[in-house]
Order: sequence, then structure tokens, then C-alpha cells
Amino acid sequence: MSETEPATDIDVPADPLAGHPATAYFWGHVAGSGDVTADGIEVVTNDEESARVLAAIAGGDVAHERTTREYAHDTSITRTEDEYTLSIGANGDGDDAASTLLGRDSRLGLPVDGRGTYRFGAFTEYDRELLRGLLEGCGTVCFKSSSGTVGISFVHDDRELLDLVRELLADCPVDAPVGALSETSSGGYWFGIDDEAAPAFGTWCYENCEETGLFAPSRRRKLESSLEQASAYGGAED
Repeated sequence: MSETEPATDIDVPADPLAGHPATAYFWGHVAGSGDVTADGIEVVTNDEESARVLAAIAGGDVAHERTTREYAHDTSITRTEDEYTLSIGANGDGDDAASTLLGRDSRLGLPVDGRGTYRFGAFTEYDRELLRGLLEGCGTVCFKSSSGTVGISFVHDDRELLDLVRELLADCPVDAPVGALSETSSGGYWFGIDDEAAPAFGTWCYENCEETGLFAPSRRRKLESSLEQASAYGGAED
């Protein structure tokens, strides 16, 4: 595995739990595709630049490998892709009472504590960045050729997280109605934003993201490509 250097031009607060666009984006990723234990945090992304941004926000090391995984919606289909894993270890021995994780003595003080508890109140003013992190962590964006529309959905093993995402979508400033929460063939859960609302939500989610650098370029390109295809089919408004 190889390592990447963290991005250096990201505005980052001193406190990793402070309300800030960067921390909202980071913890959205942790909730969507991360694992929090007493020994540290691991966050997985398929975008190298996004991994570098997450490392700039919270520190840690980024390792790269190619993996083959099953699709959550259909386990009979697999895909091979690049995977970048950010690892943030606890300072000191994990059995030592003085060891800390991101400056905290316990993971229970984190917005995502590894036990299905999510406390995102500090990030309410940064819902765009929080939802962008969640979308990149556990969301999918695609063009539906059968209907000529853009599809945006969220998939995760933790139903409570998806319930929280649904609440965040209901409170965001653009209209983003969602479908029912359903089980996947792999035993997880998923739901989708209504096709008619997906273009407006996706556009809002990535609006002005270059100003902060808090985004995965490959995911934004996928969204833009899907919007262009839908527009050609007459399935998205200008």
C-alpha cells in the first residue's frame, strides 16, 4: 500500500469537535464510512483528494489499495475500485488511561462514538458540508437510463444513521423528499431522494465547494455527468 500527503490549504479549527465546515464534512465521512474504536478512527473513501482533505482536517495516515466489493443493492454484482483508508490512532497505549483520541479521553465524547450514537448539534449551521460528507461516505449518485433521471441514495448498515440523514434532508434549505427506508440484499438499509428533487439537492450540496476544498472531485464529476445526461433526456431543469 502507498501513502498520500495530506492537503495543506484547508481551513481547519483547532478543536476537531468545533462547529466548522471542515469538522462537519469530516464527521459526516466518519459516520458514513468510518469505524471508531478505542484504538482509533478509520475512514474509507474512493477519492484520493478527499482522503487527503480528511487527513488535513484530523491528521493520520492515508493508505491506498484496490479492493473488490459487492454492491449493497445486489450482492451478485461486484466492482473493483481504488480505496483510500485514513487511520487516526489514539495517542499513547490504548490500555493507558492517559491515552487520547483527537484530544479526548474517550470515544464517547466524539460526535460518532462507535456505538451508533450521533451528535451533530455543533454542525447545524454547516448542514451542507455535513450532508456532503455523508453523501460521499455512504451515498450513491447515478444516472438512471431507464427514466432519464438522476438517482441519489444513501446506504448503510446502521438504520439509526439513515434515520438521522432523513431528518437532515428534511431540514435542509432545498426540497428533498425521500422514499421509504428499505432493506438491502446484504442486510443493510437504504433510501433514495425522489428523482424530481435529486438535481436540486445535488446542485445545492456541491455549490461553492471549491471555496473550501471540502469535497471529493470524483463524486462531483459523477454528479455533474449525471445531471448532463438527465438534461439531455429532458429529465432535469436548467
